[in-house]
Amino acid sequence: MKEELNKYEAKMDKTIVTLKEDFNTIRAGRANPHVLDKLTVDYYGTQTPIAQVGNITVPEARMLQIQPWDSSLIKGIEKSINESDIGINPSNDGKVIRLIFPDLTEERRKELTKEIKKKGENAKVAIRNIRREAIDAFKKMEKGNEITEDELSNAEVDVQKLTDRFVEDIDKQIDTKSKEILSV
Repeated sequence: MKEELNKYEAKMDKTIVTLKEDFNTIRAGRANPHVLDKLTVDYYGTQTPIAQVGNITVPEARMLQIQPWDSSLIKGIEKSINESDIGINPSNDGKVIRLIFPDLTEERRKELTKEIKKKGENAKVAIRNIRREAIDAFKKMEKGNEITEDELSNAEVDVQKLTDRFVEDIDKQIDTKSKEILSV
C-alpha cells in the first residue's frame, strides 16, 4: 500500500517539476537563458533545442547572447525566436544573436502574474486528478479484497494529506514567482 502511495507521490512530484520549468520560461525583466528552453531550430532536418546548437551567455543583466556553433543556423534561430511568445526581437551581426530584454511595464507585469496564476491553477488541477486516480485505485483494491475498508479509509486520508502538501507547495511557488515579477 505504501508502494502505491509512493507511485502517486512521484507523479505529483513530476507535476511540480513541470510547473517549475514553466515558470523558468516566463520572462521576468532580467535576462534568463531558460526563456529559450522550449524553442527549437531546424538543425539538418531535426528540431533541436537552441541550447544544443550554440552557447547562450548573459553578458549584461538585460541581454542574452546566442552564439551558434554553425553560423548557418542564425536565420533559423532568429525565426524561431520571432515566432515564439517571448516578445523580444533578436538582432544579429552575422556571428551572434542578441536579445535585449526591455524593462517590464506595469501592464506587462500584471499579465505575467495572471499567466503565473493560470499555470499554477493548471498544476493544482493536475494534482487533484492524480488524487482522484489514486483514490479510485484504492477503491478498486478494496473491492477486489486486496485491502480492508479501514486501510481504504487510511489511504484516502494519506492521499488527501499528500494532495494538500503539494497544493500548498504550488501556492508558495506562485507567490514567489509573482513577487519576483512585481519586484523587478
